[in-house]
Amino acid sequence: MTELIKTLDMTPLGMKFTVLKNSEQTNGKSLDLHWELYPGCNMKDPLIHTHPNAIETYEILDGEMEFYIKDKWVKAIKGDKLSVPAGVSHTFRNPSKNIVSVYNTHEPALKMEEYFEDICKVLDKVTENRTKKFKMDLKSKLYLGVLMNKYRNDIIAINPPDFAIKLLGGIGKLLGIKY
Repeated sequence: MTELIKTLDMTPLGMKFTVLKNSEQTNGKSLDLHWELYPGCNMKDPLIHTHPNAIETYEILDGEMEFYIKDKWVKAIKGDKLSVPAGVSHTFRNPSKNIVSVYNTHEPALKMEEYFEDICKVLDKVTENRTKKFKMDLKSKLYLGVLMNKYRNDIIAINPPDFAIKLLGGIGKLLGIKY
């Protein structure tokens, strides 16, 4: 078994994940992560999505944040545990002025670790290796569309609508976008 702790640095999006147990270590049963969500993370147009084939759980280790689950926002504080069944729309945000610490799992792991790794690669591309601030412009939307289309077994957008993601991903692929 690999004893590798990996950091997935998505700070341009306001978050950093540490892989505690990967798919190999859990025989595919789960991907276990430690999240750090920075103040203001996902406050503007968060990706409401589903995991069609996995359950996602959250345990708030420190701080407070909000989750959108199914059709409403719910506040969560240190000690709270939430579980989102497969196929249920959800997202999260940190409206506080503090870093929130979360223990997160995806069960089964599927390819979520690769998805997060690819988000880091896309962020490197659209921010010119983190030298420019991330902005959700057309270039970013095309890259993220290509990425989201690659992981349809793992994550599907609800808002923005899936058809828009499919369209942007198709255009990005035609343009030869790679990350």
